[in-house]
Order: sequence, then C-alpha cells, then structure tokens
Amino acid sequence: MATTTTGYAVLVALSPAPRKARTSERTYRSAKTPSKPQPLESIADPASVDLSVIVPAYNETTRMPGMLDTAIAHLSTSALRSRTYEFVIVDDGSTDDTAAVALKCAAANPKCDIRVVRLEQNAGKGGAVRHGMLHGRGRRLLMVDADGASRFEDLESLWKEMDRIAPHEEAAVVVGSRAHLVKTEAVVKRSALRNVLMYGLHTILRIVGVGHIRDTQCGFKLFSRAAAQHIFPYQHLPSWIFDVELLLLAKQLRIPVAEVPIEWHEVSGSKLNVMTDSLQMLRDLLVLRANHVLGRWKIGPPLSSTSNLDGHPK
Repeated sequence: MATTTTGYAVLVALSPAPRKARTSERTYRSAKTPSKPQPLESIADPASVDLSVIVPAYNETTRMPGMLDTAIAHLSTSALRSRTYEFVIVDDGSTDDTAAVALKCAAANPKCDIRVVRLEQNAGKGGAVRHGMLHGRGRRLLMVDADGASRFEDLESLWKEMDRIAPHEEAAVVVGSRAHLVKTEAVVKRSALRNVLMYGLHTILRIVGVGHIRDTQCGFKLFSRAAAQHIFPYQHLPSWIFDVELLLLAKQLRIPVAEVPIEWHEVSGSKLNVMTDSLQMLRDLLVLRANHVLGRWKIGPPLSSTSNLDGHPK
C-alpha cells in the first residue's frame, strides 16, 4: 500500500500541471497593429479562414524568416490564391528578438495575415503548439517547425489526403512522414543525435500504443478543425514528445490518422540535447502512459464557445 501511494505521489509530482495563459498571451500583434495587441479568437469559434499555419518559435531569428518566405511563396501561387490563410507564430518566451523578427516579416508581407503571439515564459514546444492551435481560425490547421526542415510544398499532399479521409471536414489528422527516408542519405548522413532519438523511440512507442505510426515526431501535421477541437484541449505534455500524446489522443477518440511521405532535410541549429532530451522523452512517455492507464488524464467533449482556455478541461 505504501509503495502504491508513493508511486502515485511520484506520478503526480512528475506530471505537468495545466498552464494558465497570461493576459498578454491571449493577444497578438501584426503588421496592422504592431504596437496595439488585439484579442485572439478561440478554436471553439467557427472557422474564418481555410488554413491556420501554427509556428512554434524559440530563438528562431535566423531560421524562421527563410521558412516564412518559402511558405508564403507557396501559398501565394496562382493555383492557391483562393485559399485564405493565416500564420500564427508563437514566440515561446525567446531570449532573442524572435517576436520582433516575426513582425518584420509581417511588415514585409502586408497582404499576408501573420499574427505574432509572445508567451511570457517558455512553455516548451508542445505548449507553444497547443497555444497556437487553441487560437487558430482555420478550418484546417497545420503545425510546422520554424527551421524549414520540411518542404512546405508537401502541404498539398497532406491536403489531398485530408480531402480523402475527411471530405466533410470530419475530425481527422494527416501527418507528414519521413519513414521512407530511413535508408537514404537524408537520414544515413544526418546527425547521430537525430538517429539515436529515432531508433531509440520505436520500441517504447509500440508499448505506449502508437506503434502503428511510422514517424510520430515529424513537425509537419495537418488537423481538421474538428480534430483540433477534440485533441488540443486535452493535451498535457509540453516537451518534445508531445506529438505522441496528440496521436494517442486521436487513437483513443477514434479519429483517423493518415501518414503521407514528405521531403525533409536536416537544418543546423537544433535545440535538442541527445542526453537530457532522450531521458526527458522517456520519462514523459512513462508519465503519459501511467496517467492514461490510471485515468488521471481523461478525454472529454470538444471545446465549446463557453469553455475556458486557461487550463485543461476537468
């Protein structure tokens, strides 16, 4: 009994507490209002654009502008001009000028709706993605890394697959996958850090319950609005392994998940630390599994217009 009680207490201590958004974090700045923050909308509201591109950014003054240029160029092509879109750049408590650089990019592209949100304290990549998703306006929402490692043009492959599995905008997820690159130069010659993480996770992921997804960690994932409304209010993990929780929630909710091959290349400047982050990922996976098995982290109804975005639903 004492051992059980101690184990439960350890689990509670290791489990991340809900993060309450601060007043400033519920607002955004843009090229139109660079000095006067405007209130953010809620994922519970009806969609008002076709696509929200959610970009978590921590100290990304160097890599982010190139990614934005590529993404905007693609979305501005003649074939896609009928698609309305927004960028929600979530500055995750950066210690550099990430927010200022994002606003400069917005000013340089006045025809694009680029919204810059700044978190007062670092919330982790998972926390930044969750915050952006909970305030996106798109009928579909794409999460994409600020480094530009994924080829943005591959959005069209994800979009086509979403059309297939969710023709009426039902809850669905389409994930970009690098699994087809495992034996190519893109992976064979990439850093030992990423290869260690890739191979070390596979067995654990099968135990957790998402072994059916060949690449859980690619930062290029498309959600229908209905899927985002069901999944992100119940996301807890703020760390690098949060992708696994999203996919596990989708599985538990019986939301279909499709995997689409994309092109990818490694970009220097990764903030992963092979030792500390690997240990944290392992810990968080165990915490995730234990909380679901014991029923501490539960799935509930999708967000409603009266829901509170400050913390996780009870």
